[in-house]
Amino acid sequence: MIKIKLMSKKKKIILVLALLAGITILASMVAYFILRGERPWTAFYLICCGGILALNFLFSIFLVYKNFK
Repeated sequence: MIKIKLMSKKKKIILVLALLAGITILASMVAYFILRGERPWTAFYLICCGGILALNFLFSIFLVYKNFK
């Protein structure tokens, strides 16, 4: 019989947060490149907000890694 190892809750949460951070960074970059020609300040604002949100997700990964049992 084959035993299947399931991911722990900690690894699932870290994976979800990493995916959210990656999607946020990708979406921010796409929005920046689309808007930089017409509205440069809006594009700059969007990429800054996306960067802050991605940093927040990465900080959450650090906290989950250290404190989740």
